[in-house]
Formats: sequence, structure tokens, C-alpha cells
Amino acid sequence: MSRLVYGVHPVEEALRSRAREVALVYLAAGEAGPAVRAIAEVARRAKVLVETVERAELDRLSDGGVHQGVAAVAGEFRYLEPDELLDAVLARGEEPLLLVLDSVQDPQNLGALARSADVLGAHGLILPRDRAAHVTPSVVKASAGATEHLPIALCTNLARTLEGFKERGLWVAGASLGEGAAAPWELDLAGPLALVLGAEGKGLRPIVEKACDLLVRIPMAGAVASLNVSAAGAILLYEAARQRRSKAAGP
Repeated sequence: MSRLVYGVHPVEEALRSRAREVALVYLAAGEAGPAVRAIAEVARRAKVLVETVERAELDRLSDGGVHQGVAAVAGEFRYLEPDELLDAVLARGEEPLLLVLDSVQDPQNLGALARSADVLGAHGLILPRDRAAHVTPSVVKASAGATEHLPIALCTNLARTLEGFKERGLWVAGASLGEGAAAPWELDLAGPLALVLGAEGKGLRPIVEKACDLLVRIPMAGAVASLNVSAAGAILLYEAARQRRSKAAGP
């Protein structure tokens, strides 16, 4: 089953990372900006058919999404199994940093988290198969094309998946507002780690929180009591990346 990728950055990343899966690139008639011209050139070099259509047709195809005058028909998104994703990281001899989402349902949050994970060096993203947002055109757009690079796995039972990660040497740190949670800079986030974030407004489910080795909380200084899950994820991923860089640099 094919999928639509739209927006300048998502289409460009799809062409650069999965060109063999892109069947067709649509350009809106009259679009002649440098970004669109560059996409047309990348598509032609990759021997991908380019077709010009009226903007109204792109509006219809993208279901009202902000397509910026460009869209691509690509192959079905390929999800990994969690162990498959982890195997690939360990085979490279790297310390895994995985972002795990417990029932995050907003496509914009999922896209933003995928973008942060890719930018900050996470090795992959784990999502539940049920009751959670998956990769859709709006998620690809919100991620600025990061979903075309970041390995993403689906799991049937999130708590069981986390237990499996622990058996393979990962620590599991769950974001929590509970009093027992520590500030991120008080924890060692530089080793093999699965960072777990809960659903918007609900946090981690009890069964998932119970599977965590550590609980981490971002201290709040303002009047607002909590952060959006995508903002919290970016902060925690940055702290993990900072600690890893510091560890690699040595004393």
C-alpha cells in the first residue's frame, strides 16, 4: 500500500533516503522556487517520475495539509520489531539510546518527538501497535522528514518490551511527575538507555511505570505545572546526549 509524503523537507528526505521506494513526485503548477526546483532535480537524478498538477489537486491529495507545492507517492512505511532495531544498534558497537512512547496519540507530538530523536542522536523510536499515533503524512511533515531516517519499531506489549530491553542490558528511565522522580542531571543517562514518555495529559500507565528502573522529572520554575510531551522529550533527549558527549570526551 502506498503512502503520500508532502512538504519540501519530507519529500526531499524521502528522495535522499528511500528513492527506490518513491514512485512519483507531484509539483504544483506555477511553483518555481529554489526548494521545489531542487526537489525536481533530485527526483530526476534518482530517475523518479515528476508530474505537474494543479495546486487544488495537491490540496485534495494532502487532505488540507501544508504541502508547500510538493508531494510524493512512496512505498508503505516499514516498521521494525523492537529486537530488530536493538540488534542493529548493538551490532555497530554503540550504546543504545531509544525513545519509547506510551500511547502518545497526537500526530504533531509524534512528529516533533521523531525530529528531536533524530537530531539528538537517538537510535530509534518504539511505539505501541494499539492506541497510539503511527507514521502518517502529517507525522512525516511535523517531523520535517526525520521519520524517513529514524528507525521506528512497533510492539504489541510495551511493558513486556521494556522488560526484554532490561534483560539485554538497557536501563529504562520513565518520565514522571511523581515525587520519587529525580532531575535528569542527577541520573546517569549516558549508558544503554530506553527513555519512556507517557501520553498527553495522562503520563505513563501504571504497568509501564512499574517496568521502569528509574523515574525522571523535569523541575518546573514557572506557573505552568507541566510541559507538552514533545517539549519534555526534547529536554530529556538533550540531557542524555549531553551526558554521552561528556562521557566520550573523558576527564
